[in-house]
Amino acid sequence: MPEIWLNYGITDVVLDIKAENLEEKIDSDGKIMDDSAINEKLNSLDLSKPMELVVLHNSKSIQKIISSLFTLCEQKSKPFPKILTDKKILNLVKSGLPEGSSINEFDDTDISNSNLVFMGEMEFDGLFGYETISTRLIKKFGTESMLSAYAKRHGHLPVPGQYPESLQEAKKFSDNFEIQGIEIIANSQGIIDFSIGHPSETIASTKILESNSIKDIGHHKTMMISTGKDSSNDTLGNSLSSLWNCSNAIKNDGLAILVAECKGGLGSDAIQQYVEDRLTLDQLRNPTKYISGMEDLLFLSEIQKNFQIGLVSILPEFYAKKLDMISLPGIKYSMDYVLKTQGARQKVAVIADGARLLLR
Repeated sequence: MPEIWLNYGITDVVLDIKAENLEEKIDSDGKIMDDSAINEKLNSLDLSKPMELVVLHNSKSIQKIISSLFTLCEQKSKPFPKILTDKKILNLVKSGLPEGSSINEFDDTDISNSNLVFMGEMEFDGLFGYETISTRLIKKFGTESMLSAYAKRHGHLPVPGQYPESLQEAKKFSDNFEIQGIEIIANSQGIIDFSIGHPSETIASTKILESNSIKDIGHHKTMMISTGKDSSNDTLGNSLSSLWNCSNAIKNDGLAILVAECKGGLGSDAIQQYVEDRLTLDQLRNPTKYISGMEDLLFLSEIQKNFQIGLVSILPEFYAKKLDMISLPGIKYSMDYVLKTQGARQKVAVIADGARLLLR
């Protein structure tokens, strides 16, 4: 029996699957940067001026860059950068920081401070094609601009790995601010590359992600999808991107099982309002105001016309049912469910790093 470990929150869970039921296991690849290459690139930062490093989400690659940056400051006797992050992930980020660092809550709505260096790991995104520092900033600080980006979407289905007009809206938004960014491209093994500069320039790194992440795998009837890292499955809203990334490789009437802990809950105002009957699917077509996570709710309702979705998470069953998803209480149950509903010989494709892969 092959032993397959899939990320689930801050831990990994084992998927018990017989060899005859495993179609293939798909993971991300790419050449990993060594420490000297990372340090060489970080040297292009001006360490003599004050730096406020805003961590937009938590991941191993982000912690690695911070740790390398602190080592560099120490070697050159330069002051350590101030670390800032969202209250929600403050303790999580803090636990991975090097000694001697201090961290504070980033609650500033004014992002025009030129000392700010925003830091994020690039992924794919259903609305923008790519999740970049610029798209993270427009989502967080640009509600009005988000309405415009949402209006420029391509139909009602997600477009990960494409370059829709919505992405230009995000670029235009970040252009308004004199800030810097560190845009990281990584996979499950480590950092592949990163770029430093204004977020509207570092967006060009999409080409590097694209060249390492797109896989042509044909169509599969059943797929088990792990996002690959905690920060991509801490909420349901975040984890759905991994589903969009795999959707083109799932057969019509197939089944996709999303393995996502969702310890932060739904993570989407639109999904929250929908499950509380305060928002209808019709209202998503041409809204007059943007509600966070609208696009994911729209994509979910549309994609379910093509295949079924199962969810392994700690979310109450009520939420999954309300969203027409099959609620599965654990990874073991998901395999039992597949064999019971699709037959003992059903083969399953297992995706280990869904947030950073694009399947076709």
